Amino acid sequence: MEPDTAATSRAGHTGAEVMAAIEADERERLVIADVSRDGAWLSVPVPDAAALRDWR
Repeated sequence: MEPDTAATSRAGHTGAEVMAAIEADERERLVIADVSRDGAWLSVPVPDAAALRDWR
């Protein structure tokens, strides 16, 4: 299944500020967060994260 990256642009949502970072702790994790909302984040181990070229 391919992600529907156009879905959020069609929804007309504005004001979201999404950021991504690599957290280096015991194990590297990719963290994606909407910093404009409390609790709106997800985290996945770096080896399990989809490569950017796979999302295109």
